[in-house]
Amino acid sequence: MNKRIFALLFFAAVFTQAKAQDSLTNTQQPVRTEFDELIQSSNDYQGYKVIDYDRIIELRNTTSAYIENLRNEITTQKNTMDRQNQEIEELKAQLSNTQADLERVNNEKDAITFLGLPFSKGSYKAIMWGLVGLLVLALLFFIYKYRSSNATTKEARKKLDETEKEFDAYRAKSLEKEQRLGRLLQDERNKSANS
Repeated sequence: MNKRIFALLFFAAVFTQAKAQDSLTNTQQPVRTEFDELIQSSNDYQGYKVIDYDRIIELRNTTSAYIENLRNEITTQKNTMDRQNQEIEELKAQLSNTQADLERVNNEKDAITFLGLPFSKGSYKAIMWGLVGLLVLALLFFIYKYRSSNATTKEARKKLDETEKEFDAYRAKSLEKEQRLGRLLQDERNKSANS
């Protein structure tokens, strides 16, 4: 939109300047024509041209009016140019503001706020995939530790079961031994009481 306005103003300035040059060319012709007519209508006297006083005054007034018109046109053109330059500067400022706003909006669109910190989408994705990777590694580590601990626990239970079986067998032997010794003792008591 700003580029269109800028282009439109540029073409308007070029058109105005071309029109001013055309008007200068058109207004030059009448003065030159009047000078040529004055010179041709003047009389010759001893190698000099004699010019009618009223016509030279009229030419002077016409030339002064022409010069004044040129000055006015130059002033108008200068004012128009100054105004157009000011408009161009304003449009440039608006364009730079618009571009800054566009860049800010693009940055905001491409940014994601995570934990109160702004990140670009690429860094946000990298951080998220990094966190997912760390979590997967942690999960694999814990699975490994669980299996290792589970295997150790199963082995310890197996050994405990074996130890309990050995202990039960030992207790049974001890009980049997104790009972046998208790019988022997009882037999010996019985024998000593009978004798």
